[in-house]
Amino acid sequence: MRKVNLSEINEVERKSPKGNFHKFVKDISVALGRDKDSLDLAKRHPFDLAVVRIPKGKTYCPYHAHSAETELYLVISGRGRVRDRNGSTEVSAGAAFVFAPGEAHQLANAGEEDFVYYVIADNPRGDSCYYPDSRKFAVAKEGSEEVITKADEADYFEGEE
Repeated sequence: MRKVNLSEINEVERKSPKGNFHKFVKDISVALGRDKDSLDLAKRHPFDLAVVRIPKGKTYCPYHAHSAETELYLVISGRGRVRDRNGSTEVSAGAAFVFAPGEAHQLANAGEEDFVYYVIADNPRGDSCYYPDSRKFAVAKEGSEEVITKADEADYFEGEE
């Protein structure tokens, strides 16, 4: 059995250059031995588990949709605002919700205290993200975490022959 205590897991902070996007993450799966760089599912684990904390007035990341990943959320404390294709919904402790591949979403703090939740993701190989607001894509590239690119729709054979 692999076992960790949340109090022993380092909390990693990440924020955007202008500070609109700001989060703290305890990656429980990594603490339990997940190898983030491996494509071997035995080393990747079949799912990821993290506890996320978003400070007052901040958003986790831009509005996005995963190509292959499903994410399940369980709110621990605070109040959040969850954006999806239908608008925004406020959530609080005890709320659970899920986003399937292709369902764009965004989480933000909507309260005065930190917004804290668990996220469980099924960790598929080859997942990418699409950012509808900016029309960008984040795609995996061997040897690096991801590549961000912008693209316009094109014919499948354009530039190929």
